[in-house]
Amino acid sequence: MLLNCYQQDLIEAGCDEAGRGCLAGPVFAAAVILPKDFYLEGLDDSKKLNHKQRETLRPLIEDQAIAWAVGVVDHEEIDRINILNASFLAMHRAIEQLKIKPGYLVIDGNRFKSYPSIQHSCIIKGDGKYLNIAAASVLAKTHRDAYMDELDKLHPQYEWRKNKGYPTITHRKVVIEQGMSPFHRKTFQVSSPQLSINFIEEE
Repeated sequence: MLLNCYQQDLIEAGCDEAGRGCLAGPVFAAAVILPKDFYLEGLDDSKKLNHKQRETLRPLIEDQAIAWAVGVVDHEEIDRINILNASFLAMHRAIEQLKIKPGYLVIDGNRFKSYPSIQHSCIIKGDGKYLNIAAASVLAKTHRDAYMDELDKLHPQYEWRKNKGYPTITHRKVVIEQGMSPFHRKTFQVSSPQLSINFIEEE
């Protein structure tokens, strides 16, 4: 069973991102502050949920959270600053939009760039341990999926409605055969014939 939060003394926001490993589109991040007595049946790490479950949970989280926000970093920014820094920036943008300023942040994963004046802890697989991070994972994932569904209308050949920009075999083949769209991350290169991905990150 997931715990409500990491610590009890300060107002805490859980943070997570979605889309870090994609070939195309932005990275999305969410920050969520939940009530101390919050419980939502079925809420878990978004990767453990199917599409229908995530879409059912999204409005419930948004309605019941004390505060929530979503931050976005587009594909061009990702290419300029690298995907790791883009993930941190998306979280910062989500945090700065919260209508209530948290006193503590819990971040899914093992790395984070400190947000000014707010303490934080990085928690590996935190989206499967704490409800506020799980809630953030669901919001980041569902908001990004909706965005990729809209981009799919512009470039249906990449099947983004199905793969959401992730490097499926079909997605990679289309990139190799037809080239990248304007929404692809140019520093995420797909090589042939192995169809492997080389992530180029600046130091």
